Amino acid sequence: MKIVRNITVASLGFLAFTAVHAQTVQNWMSPEVGNAWSQGYKGAGVTVTVIDDFKSSKYYIGKLGGYTQIDLHGNFTKQEASLIAPLATLRTQDYYAGTAVGLNPGLNVLNLSYSMIARAGYAITQIGWNNQESSIIGHAKNGRAVVAKAAGNAGVVIGTPNAAGNVDYLGVALKGAASAIFVGALTTHGSTAAPASLASYSNRPGNDAVVQRQFLTVGVLGDKTGLNGTSFGAPIISGYSAILGSKFTQSTPTQIVNQLLNTARKDTIAGYNAATHGRGEASLTRALAPVSIQ
Repeated sequence: MKIVRNITVASLGFLAFTAVHAQTVQNWMSPEVGNAWSQGYKGAGVTVTVIDDFKSSKYYIGKLGGYTQIDLHGNFTKQEASLIAPLATLRTQDYYAGTAVGLNPGLNVLNLSYSMIARAGYAITQIGWNNQESSIIGHAKNGRAVVAKAAGNAGVVIGTPNAAGNVDYLGVALKGAASAIFVGALTTHGSTAAPASLASYSNRPGNDAVVQRQFLTVGVLGDKTGLNGTSFGAPIISGYSAILGSKFTQSTPTQIVNQLLNTARKDTIAGYNAATHGRGEASLTRALAPVSIQ
């Protein structure tokens, strides 16, 4: 069996460029991010670790910071999370590192904007995980870190074969994990006046109630950033998790995950149904509203 790492994005680029950005609400962000910042919640005290491609020669072109950049996939996902939660501590690990993902003191968030694919037909017990994925799966199952996993871009139900007959077994392994969230992509930020729709490429939870319970959607505005794919939904949830952690400083990763899931909106999605949209659209404002969370 050969298992292949695959990033979940739908844009291409050619050269590398990295820049530093001010703490500015970008036009692709939900307005709820600015509301959170105005209350003083920007991710302070939280560590976000982005496991992604930081070493290849495969470049992408995007406009996250208000101007055109050309960079590696991992640098874009890291930048997106850091723009949403500018006071969080950002760490990176290349997805080919193979070493266990360590955790810092305080709340930890792991961003996974990649899949691990192989031919359909294997049991999860047949997958020989290395130390990196074993640690990620363990952190999620044991509630040691928030794990934001991009749902994938094959337009299929999570855990089922894509058009090439391959399955994302990393997604299968995270099914039912205490502190893991699958992140699907909406075409825009929804509202009751203008509900959003699931992006045609986004994977969905299907009829599995377990996956439905841990599936969230967010607006991925590729028309503004040039970067489409659930790859760029996961860092939004990573950033939201860090913002929540900077308010609810004593909360566990599982509590942070449940808060996001339990406060998601269904009324901002056109034709909402659990098999397509899971819990609904993440609402940072609703998640931040209470004095404390359980």
